[in-house]
Amino acid sequence: MGNDATAERPDETQGAALVCKPERGNSRGTPAAVPDGTTFNLDRLGGWGAWDRFEVDRARTIAYAAATNDPIRHHRDGVYAPPVFAVVPVTVMMADAAMSVVPDDLMLRILHGEHDFRFHRPIEPGELLEVRARPVGIEGKSSGVVVTSHIETYSVSRGDLVNEQYFVGFFRGGRFDGACGEPSPAHSFDENLRAREPDFTTAQTFDADQTFRYARAAGDPMPIHLVDEFAKAMGLPGIIVHGLCTIAFISHALITRISPDDPTRLKRLAVRLSSPAFPGQTITTAAWATGRHGGRDRYAFETCSDSDRFVIQDGLAEFEPAIEKEAP
Repeated sequence: MGNDATAERPDETQGAALVCKPERGNSRGTPAAVPDGTTFNLDRLGGWGAWDRFEVDRARTIAYAAATNDPIRHHRDGVYAPPVFAVVPVTVMMADAAMSVVPDDLMLRILHGEHDFRFHRPIEPGELLEVRARPVGIEGKSSGVVVTSHIETYSVSRGDLVNEQYFVGFFRGGRFDGACGEPSPAHSFDENLRAREPDFTTAQTFDADQTFRYARAAGDPMPIHLVDEFAKAMGLPGIIVHGLCTIAFISHALITRISPDDPTRLKRLAVRLSSPAFPGQTITTAAWATGRHGGRDRYAFETCSDSDRFVIQDGLAEFEPAIEKEAP
């Protein structure tokens, strides 16, 4: 899967060999049955889906920045797409990759559990992208099943790897014994950090019409974000903010405090989505600098809503160090 931003678009479609670790010895081989009789398509793990293409329209990247209240000039002026715009070309593909592994009755129970962005360079308006996705791992949890998908985005014009993403779908109520394939990437929060105050906090408020603006710009019209009656039928008090809109808010909360003059320094952004946010709510992100790791400045963070619930946990951001200019 590689972390080389100059890597050329590969032609191979063969995935990595699977490593299954069943708890009761029944998860090796495909398909796999669990005690309730459902069947998981383990043969899909590691196999790339078909390539798709996406043309990056400058007006749409600007609309995405506006829909997420992004204050960063490079994004609002259409110089670069905002970092979380990386999900727009692959929204359907990444969910389909996760759902291809689970039985039909679990497909509609999918929740966005975690997301891990690896930015090799920013997406630039006007370029043609080529994208693909594959499910890479599955693991049974006490309350459901976790499927991890890996997504790659290449530039057709330049032939380079633009970004990678790991999408973790959580299927409520599913049962799977053990684990198979690759585990979800680690980005857990170090509880020892609570012994000191965060290095900075940033408060942001969602607008009343945030979900409607985001749905149009991102192409994500799920009714749970737009129709009050539907959201209430799902057991919620009303419509909820898109998880990716929340992540986009957090991305510029971090960039504006760490690298306001150069948003391209953000190289990784990983989160666990803990609970939904609602239009009109204020969220506060607390961030701790944890030093330099692998040549990058690393920050741990978490985000709470004004109802004292975590919206984001296990947050991790990595920035390239700032280039120090020589004194004249």
